[in-house]
Amino acid sequence: MSAAVSPRDAVPLELPYYGASFATAFVRFWRKYAVFSGRASRSEYWWWVLFSAIVGIAIEALYVPSLLLRPRGGGFHLDAGIVVAAIVASIWGLATIVPTLALVWRRLHDANFSGAFWLFAFVPLVGWIVVLVLTLLPPNPAGVRFDRREPAVTPPR
Repeated sequence: MSAAVSPRDAVPLELPYYGASFATAFVRFWRKYAVFSGRASRSEYWWWVLFSAIVGIAIEALYVPSLLLRPRGGGFHLDAGIVVAAIVASIWGLATIVPTLALVWRRLHDANFSGAFWLFAFVPLVGWIVVLVLTLLPPNPAGVRFDRREPAVTPPR
């Protein structure tokens, strides 16, 4: 029997939220916009990946009506559908690039890897597979080393 979690029992932002719901992961993504320290759970990360993929599909759907109404033949045509989709995609990309990178960074920390391992994504052909595998790994307790620690306060003399 599980009790409902009240707001005061919620996991602090400084800690990973294991078993986060979709809504919780969405809110934590935006509240930790540019936080590269700390860790992010797999649920926090993959709920955001799902939401981002759905938004990407919706943005692409803006272009589909123009594609269907275009006469057959010819090559690429710049029309209103692609312009609108490009503008919306650009706005979305600019708004989410920093928090997405921060989330990946924190997810790698939870698996006890440096966030800089994200740079493997730039290795041709296999780099994105390496990053995918690293984000799929379970949490590693040694990842605590990436948590932000408050500086030790020295007592006044």
